[in-house]
Amino acid sequence: MEIELKFVVPEERFDAVEAAVKQGEFKVTSMQAHYFDTPGKALASRGIALRLRKEGDRWIQTVKAMGHSLVAREEHNVEVHGFAETGPVPDTSLHHGSVAGDLLLEALDASAETLVEIYHTKIERITRDIPLVGGVVELALDNGLVQTHGGPSKGNSAPVRELEMEVKEGELQAVVQTAIDWIARHGLFLSTISKAERGERLLAAHWGRPAEKAKPLTADHGALPAGRELQKLVVGHCLHQVMSNASELAEGGGTDAHVHQLRVGLRRLRTALRELAGLADGSFDPRWEAPLKRVFRRLGELRDRGQALERFGHRLRDAGAPPMARLKSADMSAAEIIRSADFQQTLVQLLAFTATTDEGIAEDSSLSPNATRRALAKRVKRLFKRATRDIVGFQEWAPEHQHRVRKRLKRLRYLAEFLGPAMKHGHQSFLKRLKPAQSALGALNDHQVAEALYRTIAAEDPRAWFAVGWLAAQREQLLTDCDRTLQRVRKPPGFQHGAFR
Repeated sequence: MEIELKFVVPEERFDAVEAAVKQGEFKVTSMQAHYFDTPGKALASRGIALRLRKEGDRWIQTVKAMGHSLVAREEHNVEVHGFAETGPVPDTSLHHGSVAGDLLLEALDASAETLVEIYHTKIERITRDIPLVGGVVELALDNGLVQTHGGPSKGNSAPVRELEMEVKEGELQAVVQTAIDWIARHGLFLSTISKAERGERLLAAHWGRPAEKAKPLTADHGALPAGRELQKLVVGHCLHQVMSNASELAEGGGTDAHVHQLRVGLRRLRTALRELAGLADGSFDPRWEAPLKRVFRRLGELRDRGQALERFGHRLRDAGAPPMARLKSADMSAAEIIRSADFQQTLVQLLAFTATTDEGIAEDSSLSPNATRRALAKRVKRLFKRATRDIVGFQEWAPEHQHRVRKRLKRLRYLAEFLGPAMKHGHQSFLKRLKPAQSALGALNDHQVAEALYRTIAAEDPRAWFAVGWLAAQREQLLTDCDRTLQRVRKPPGFQHGAFR
């Protein structure tokens, strides 16, 4: 299994990065790689890549598959010989017995389709080893293109400018510190978009990675693991959603849906860091919170400008609102916000946390499974009490206090989802009761955001006061809807200690 971080190098920074990689002793290799899949995408759909790559005079066949974390991938390489004149043809049997190879063969058996070449790459790779205290890090700078092989998209190409950092010897922390330094110096940003996926994008016009929604968390046998293991499991689960959407946006793609789902992922991640911190000593760095919170808020401002005003714009026109001025453009795009150095550095540290082992860590620094159950049962009860205490008199609270109720219920929902696989009862029924309340609170929040934005416009254009008044007139009904649905949430969810498996 390889432990690596992959960064995109901004085009305007590539020359400086190349010069930095070439300092000291380095190696330049010209490579061509051929990627294979079935017509039905049996491999790509399972996160598996199969390639034959020529490195100098050698042909290396490689299969890659997802590992236990976002920075760990299952990989198996084998040198191959004796290709016919028709070109390189993969031999999947060579990977039998490896973890990645068995996943490959399982996917092909389920598909029963024949492998075909779908795209290829031409890359110049510059590699250099950096000896550090605690290990050796290999830098691999790729510059080239990926090009489709056949069909109507034959000849379509896209540039590849990537820098991979891999631990060759020693601890993961060696590559973490290297990554932090290079992000600050060269503006690198993490990406989970592989060369194989870049090739897939060329095969379909206007194809992009769909916005990644949060998926249910799974745990072996429904058991609740010990403190630090649960922390790593949940943080890794949240990072999957964060990294998928952030990668799409950072490269200049994506939609409002990606912005929304990235914010959902960040809120879930921040909830995990806050609510699970007490399960193990020293696992979470308190400095992670500030960059996560800042990006969450900046993306929220972008979403509010676009989605909130667009959602109410046509309704206001139907109500007879006069044309009005637009808000000034935002200072930063989603890509610029996500590429910020402190946010990228924080993502690196979080990814590394999910991939670290517990070797050398004192056993008593992490709660046992039983102690973890007791601590989380207590945490859920406390959060539920605080979240529901403010439901009484909700309609009379100030907007800031109403928003606090919404945030607390979100945290309670996410914590319940994190613990769902380990619960005997009370989990799904509580989430079902919570859903209408969250929808009503979300509608109220969107209304309040839109009203504040139109007030901002009204400071420059008095015609916007029509929108302010129209929105204010609907507030009472929204508050009534919130109060009605919140009453159903006041029933305790039953997350007692005995509710855990």
